[in-house]
Amino acid sequence: MKALITGCFTAFLTVCIAVGLAEAEKPKNSVAKNNKQGKQPSPAAVERTRDTVKMLDDIYKQTIVLVTDKYVHDEDDFAAGSAAVELFRRVSKTGFHNVRLIDVTGEPYEPENVAKSDFEKQSVKKIKSGESYVEEVVNKDGKSFLLAMTAVPVVMDKCIMCHPHYRDVKKGAAIGAVSYEMPIR
Repeated sequence: MKALITGCFTAFLTVCIAVGLAEAEKPKNSVAKNNKQGKQPSPAAVERTRDTVKMLDDIYKQTIVLVTDKYVHDEDDFAAGSAAVELFRRVSKTGFHNVRLIDVTGEPYEPENVAKSDFEKQSVKKIKSGESYVEEVVNKDGKSFLLAMTAVPVVMDKCIMCHPHYRDVKKGAAIGAVSYEMPIR
């Protein structure tokens, strides 16, 4: 069973790296404008990056649901959320983008799964108020990045095995979020 889960995540990680490489090899036709914070990316570059974030978000969330559905049967099984945290840590090490799973309930499963940056803290407030997607374009060290956060609602009863405090969460309400930092190319 452990080998099957490891194999699934290895295949998934390979797909994510391939997607990142494909994005990195796309032509860079945008004309940047100067402003006080440095070069601004073109609207087309921001849109491409936004599409990449949304595609990865769908892949990541589909994978978490699939792993939960097929491999999590009781409290002793390795939780898909924990697998996602580890996967995101490894993906972030590749340099293609940074991604984190964070709690928005105030009761994180792990203490490090909380909003850290100003963007994350402000976005958590927006996610908790019902927004499903928040983004901001920033400039760091002369490079443009899309910061994005997407809501993670409880979608399966199995989530409650490891997170009993989710039992009282209103249907569709966010219990977590996925935070992205994606280079704009």
